Amino acid sequence: MITGTIKTQVDQIWNAFWSGGISNPMEVIEQMTYLLFIKRLDELQTVKEKKANRTKQPVENPIFNSRQQKLRWSKFKSLGDPATMYALVADDVFPFIKTLGGDKGDSTYAAHMKDARFTIPTPALLAKVVDMLDAIPMDDRDTKGDLYEYMLGKIASAGQNGQFRTPRHIIKLMVEMMAPKPSDTICDPACGTAGFLVAAAEYLQQHHQQEIYADKKAARRFNRDTFHGFDFDSTMLRVGSMNMLLHGVENPAIENRDSLSEGHAGVAGQFSLILANPPFAGSLDYESTAKDLLQVVKTKKTELLFLALFLRLLKPGGRAAVIVPDGVLFGSSKAHRALRRMLVEEQKLDGIVSMPSGVFRPYAGVSTAILLFTKTESGGTDDVWFYDMQADGYSLDDKRNPLDASKHETNNLPDILKRWQHRKAEAKRVRTEQSFLVPKAEIAGNDYDLSINRYKEVVHEAVAYDPPKKILAELKALEAEILKGMEDLEGMLT
Repeated sequence: MITGTIKTQVDQIWNAFWSGGISNPMEVIEQMTYLLFIKRLDELQTVKEKKANRTKQPVENPIFNSRQQKLRWSKFKSLGDPATMYALVADDVFPFIKTLGGDKGDSTYAAHMKDARFTIPTPALLAKVVDMLDAIPMDDRDTKGDLYEYMLGKIASAGQNGQFRTPRHIIKLMVEMMAPKPSDTICDPACGTAGFLVAAAEYLQQHHQQEIYADKKAARRFNRDTFHGFDFDSTMLRVGSMNMLLHGVENPAIENRDSLSEGHAGVAGQFSLILANPPFAGSLDYESTAKDLLQVVKTKKTELLFLALFLRLLKPGGRAAVIVPDGVLFGSSKAHRALRRMLVEEQKLDGIVSMPSGVFRPYAGVSTAILLFTKTESGGTDDVWFYDMQADGYSLDDKRNPLDASKHETNNLPDILKRWQHRKAEAKRVRTEQSFLVPKAEIAGNDYDLSINRYKEVVHEAVAYDPPKKILAELKALEAEILKGMEDLEGMLT
């Protein structure tokens, strides 16, 4: 978690952009991302050089060759003249980063960067922002992630079309629950800045490093074929591509697609794992929605259409961990009920984690849940695992201050992961506990209502009261005492 000092530094950078003439929040984010990206490239090159010195070998796959050393952050930041720095960044550094990720500039990263523009208007603003960014300590990887989250948090509340960012600790929980394997083909059909894909890549790098880099074929699969993200916002595609490249994935398939239109044609049934937090709000016209999605569920609601899309994109045996608004779990429309019945009867509904409404504050106060299911096309649901998350390690108000992560009452996430990994033992738990199993037959009997409140039992503590006559006697004694006090006060005034 970044400190108040670093937040203040980021606020100052943000204000410098605004006073320097860039007032569009997404443009500020984009230009800051470019500079952070350039800084990170220099750090990665330094790591490579240290390794080369240690092993007495040439630098492996250098980012900057001998002729490009002047393009490094550590070099141009020290230039005394802002005008010279500005010319170098605009004319040399920026064109350089636009061609990264492919020998011939043919990577998805290079494709998205093709239309990127360096829009910092003056040498003075660039010099000021470079100095301010350089002063922020970013040695720790988590600090970098938190810094980026804080930057993105400055975008207007819920974004457009109901989009809002997923907190990194919730993303991490979902990835750990799914435990990706090197053989997985992972997709986020509403990827935004690629947070889910980055977390999945980090999980694989941490738990399966030897396998994903076993040989050139395995490394190529990890870098090119494992990660797929769709979005129709070109700025998000650029930011997402840079985010992936910074996290060691050289050429992910980050594509410009409108997932709910016919744009998903050609990728149906291709993915073994979907991780997503799709846009909730809004509805689409039938004319602009893919016909095969409407065949799954006829609705205009985007949250239901996305669930239909996930089922279309998954291959048989494929798994999904996705965030849905609570309304999906208990909505009474024909489309709501049909989709829930499909998940329970035709696929394998594995679990539901109910989350408190404060998880997405300050961007949105909507109550949400994590839906976990497996595509089978032949049923398989026996018992559905429910967990009632009551705390996620942060205060549930708009400030979202960090709480003691080691205590269960303030952080349920470790318990969620542990219980999920040992779901068979959950059969012994009673409905008054935080997690329990519910048989499929009971869910079907409740019209496929998936709200945890439908199944959770609340224990009402018995309270013993005094007999009514005793209470009345005490009230009379109190009244007599009050009356005597008023008489005494009246006597003092006469």
